[in-house]
Amino acid sequence: MKKLPIIGITGNYGEKGCELASGYYQSVLEAGGTPFVIPPYENEEALLNTVQQLDGLILSGGGDINPLLYGQEPIPELHSICPERDEMELHLVKEAFNHQIPMLGICRGIQTLVAALGGELYQDLNSQYKKAPLIKHSQDLAREYASHTVSIEKDSLLNKLMGAETYNVNSFHHQAVKECGPHLQISARAADGVIEAVESNEYKSIIGVQWHPECFILRNDHSMMPLFGWLIDEANSFKEAKRIHNRILTLDSHCDTPMFFNQGIHFDQRDPKILVDLHKMEEGHLDSTIMVAYLPQGDRDPESSLAATAKANRILTQIEEMVAANCTQVDIAYTPRDLYTLKDQGKHSIMLGVENGYAIGKDLSQIEHFRKRGVVYMTLCHNGDNDICDSARGNNEHGGISPFGAQVISEMNRTGMMVDLSHASQKSFFDALEISQTPIVCSHSSARALCDHPRNLTDDQMKALAQHGGVAQVTLYHGFLRAEGEATILDAIEHLNHMVNVMGVEHVGIGTDFDGDGGVRGIASASELINFTRQLLKERYNEDDLRLIWGGNFLRVMKDIQTYESN
Repeated sequence: MKKLPIIGITGNYGEKGCELASGYYQSVLEAGGTPFVIPPYENEEALLNTVQQLDGLILSGGGDINPLLYGQEPIPELHSICPERDEMELHLVKEAFNHQIPMLGICRGIQTLVAALGGELYQDLNSQYKKAPLIKHSQDLAREYASHTVSIEKDSLLNKLMGAETYNVNSFHHQAVKECGPHLQISARAADGVIEAVESNEYKSIIGVQWHPECFILRNDHSMMPLFGWLIDEANSFKEAKRIHNRILTLDSHCDTPMFFNQGIHFDQRDPKILVDLHKMEEGHLDSTIMVAYLPQGDRDPESSLAATAKANRILTQIEEMVAANCTQVDIAYTPRDLYTLKDQGKHSIMLGVENGYAIGKDLSQIEHFRKRGVVYMTLCHNGDNDICDSARGNNEHGGISPFGAQVISEMNRTGMMVDLSHASQKSFFDALEISQTPIVCSHSSARALCDHPRNLTDDQMKALAQHGGVAQVTLYHGFLRAEGEATILDAIEHLNHMVNVMGVEHVGIGTDFDGDGGVRGIASASELINFTRQLLKERYNEDDLRLIWGGNFLRVMKDIQTYESN
């Protein structure tokens, strides 16, 4: 039996407690979902547990929202509010938003969406709307019939769904959206300019409408079913992405969260200062990440080199201490097998990396030292030439890999440490391919054919990398995805598609560069990484492809290198 997506519907609150008009659940059933009524309650643990079971969410209509909860004083024209619903539903929206759950807000529901996500509301249109409303928004005819028209934005998702720029809707409200806030955009207005629909501006599955589409089905009018069909489609996509993430291991090969250690971050909380924490990893269904000890390129005299080595060790210790403080939820992984073991135990995992071979100075023995600490890879350089090699942002000091750099690569091979060529110049890259006895990786690099940045890989580099068994991880750093304008999740998908076309799906992966200025609209933090999977599913990648992209390729190379070391 096919398992239908579970669609939560917030219940209204009446004289007998929780109640729900039949149009909501009938529309969900008609569209192919399983309706699940969510009553108002205050238990946060139960609410979070509910959120984690949902594939989609409908925010139903009802009374006014307490304006104190969105930063306003009540005006005399405010109608009755429902304290049993208000705080709970605002919290529900925030949790659903963080968990990437598809949402449809209806009447009061659009206002709940906007209030929860940082927008503003009119408490009463007649007294607060700057232009006197030209139409009657609070109708008294039967709700199954249209009462006015809305103009739908031409390029909006709503227009695509409804197939028209003007649509007949029903209207039963005296409150409305004033400002959408940072996460939403206007998709429809009434003839008097009042906002009648909003949708996500971040490639999330969110639509809010001011009218009551669920009422039309009550007289067998299917004109509003595209909205419910959309929600079920998005819920099915989300459900499938969750299923795949439960079955495969997901690894982000590069994040810079340790750069924020001096800002008093809280890895066990949903900390707004960082893009990767335990809550966001859980919300985005990310199993593991490689956190790096990043060192900006500095002076190369003996004293500075010693200081760089000490700093790298200090950062690695801080990562270990952070993990130890949250040992019931996360642990350090040293091998691919560790990652799978920790996932089976229900834990997240952190691997250790070093960004910039500057960390070893001119002391080859430091490679074995860092490897014994658990470091799985080291980028040979960062932005600037060092004693090992020339950087993509350097001065071509060595003409590629230096003689010392060749020794470094050989020692990394011997100790089982991955050679990472992100940030290296093209000549350094090709030199390393010839020197290394094991495959190399680029832990966070994108395609130069799509964004002409020296940090990105040319097609020739990618082909050579694949021929030598290596892997390149598409990065979410905006400047490496698009030369002009704002980069989005669609740009990241385009880069990954190009890399797959050049190298094959067996040689690509994902290295976000979160907290190192990585993150773009649509995948702005670890909590949104499941959206990347949903986009890849739309691109017709299958589960086997996703297993490779989400870490399988990178871990294959890691296993080979660590096995090479043991031999």
